[in-house]
Amino acid sequence: MMKTKNLKAIALTSVFAGGMLLNSCDLVKDIEYNVKQNPLEMHGDKVKLDIDGKFIEKGLHKKAIVEVTPTFICEDGTEIPFDTKIFQGEKAAGNGEVIPKEGKSFTYTSTVDYKPSMEVGKLVVKVLPKKGTKVKDLITTDKIADGTIVTPLLVQFDDKVMYAKDNFVRTTEETTSATINYLKAKFDVRKSELKQDDIVAFEAFIAEAVTNPKREMKSVNIMAYASPEGEIEKNATLAEDRAKSAADYLKGVMAKNNFTKGTEEGFITLQPKGEDWEGFKAEVQKTTNEDKDLILRVLQMTSDLNKREEEIKNMAKTYSFLEKEVLPKLRRSTMTITYDKIGYSDEELKQLSKTNPDILTVEELLYTAELYDDLNEKLRVYKEAERLYGNDYRTSNNVGYVLYQLNNIDEAATEFEKANGIESNQIILNNLGAIAHVKGDKVKAAEYFEQAGSASETNYNKGIIGIQDGNYADAISNMGDYKTLNVALAKILNGEADAALAIIDESADADEALAYYLKAIIGARTNNKELMLNNLKTAISKDASLKEKAKKDREFIKYADAVSVL
Repeated sequence: MMKTKNLKAIALTSVFAGGMLLNSCDLVKDIEYNVKQNPLEMHGDKVKLDIDGKFIEKGLHKKAIVEVTPTFICEDGTEIPFDTKIFQGEKAAGNGEVIPKEGKSFTYTSTVDYKPSMEVGKLVVKVLPKKGTKVKDLITTDKIADGTIVTPLLVQFDDKVMYAKDNFVRTTEETTSATINYLKAKFDVRKSELKQDDIVAFEAFIAEAVTNPKREMKSVNIMAYASPEGEIEKNATLAEDRAKSAADYLKGVMAKNNFTKGTEEGFITLQPKGEDWEGFKAEVQKTTNEDKDLILRVLQMTSDLNKREEEIKNMAKTYSFLEKEVLPKLRRSTMTITYDKIGYSDEELKQLSKTNPDILTVEELLYTAELYDDLNEKLRVYKEAERLYGNDYRTSNNVGYVLYQLNNIDEAATEFEKANGIESNQIILNNLGAIAHVKGDKVKAAEYFEQAGSASETNYNKGIIGIQDGNYADAISNMGDYKTLNVALAKILNGEADAALAIIDESADADEALAYYLKAIIGARTNNKELMLNNLKTAISKDASLKEKAKKDREFIKYADAVSVL
């Protein structure tokens, strides 16, 4: 908006009061001021002033110097000067910008820190003329602009904190095994062998799994072996026979427990392995015999299997421990059942979290907490997890996460610090940044967020700081797909009115007073008086304090009369 102040007219008016101003205006006449942003605006806690000005022809005496100081006069009388700019005539001595006789256009830019008193006030220009050593009277113009739009201050501190996810798997694939041992060159399953502890436990597992809905047997694999002595072909056949005998025994157990699937074709897989050289080496290595390394070296140097077998026979005669401690363990069939272990249902987990949380794993507790929508219930379960598994950073972090949602910021901070002491990672750094931000330490918060990486929550938090810093396009980019009033605010400040309206309507806070107030600002900025007034009325009906704010808000200065009667 063009503002032209005729200093001569001011001087002529004032001469009757004292006559001093007329002398000043002999040195400087009309200066034109075009303030690019009127009202002034606050961005990034700063108020920037841009003026396109002009000295008219013969507007500045050739030997004069003028100090031009735009000054913001707050409603309470506080004066906040912008930078002083010096102009001088063609014959004046000094370092100011020279204004020739024919006049000259100029640009002016200056920035000051925003102060709350600047929300309502006016911008004037103070002109101090000088000639030689004589200082003339200070000239103060009428208002050339209003101030100050402070819409960025509507930013909300809704920083996003992150919970650490569980690794809960309800159904896991497990195995259980037992081994049948055989006499030398035999493949029959002895009754005495079935009394061994592992076989007894194996049969008990099968009986329990058949009736337990949380155990589902899927398959059985039988690997059978012969000790590496005797002829290779005979040992291969012996391993096959041992596998078959183990399968026959197992089918009998399955039938006795009425598990018909266990007797079906393909449920049991046989893998006869023949001579067990690897097992021989492993069992020899386990013994305490002083010659065990010598035995292994002899076998390693003998690549021919038939010769190895002869060596084994000879060694067995010399080293009786082989026949007693090693070879009997190789004559075997190992039966392995693969089954699904099915965990507790959601309802069972929720009940156990109340009645017997100590039997639950950390993964089950972390998973259970997320089954609740009620924050207090969620907090209860996370606290149980922290009590039982306090060395897992996730438990303390997630307690802090819920406390933050409950607006218990100090206790949340304590929990996040505790988690960080166990393991520092991007989740916790983000959360510590959120704490710092809501407590007012923007610099520290920005440092944490930078270290925390680029999770969507962290980027959103960076976007809030972007709004505060006046970097609205960056803020929008960082906030991504979130639909919040902060995103709408950033779009308003970035000149995207239509997009901002859409975001407000999609926001979870669309019926809050602030949402309607933002819509009113959009109405004012787009010259839609109806949109502005209707939404401002609704905003005030939801929050009466907004009435006085709106009267001061320079967003509505064009509609001041209409706003004043709301």
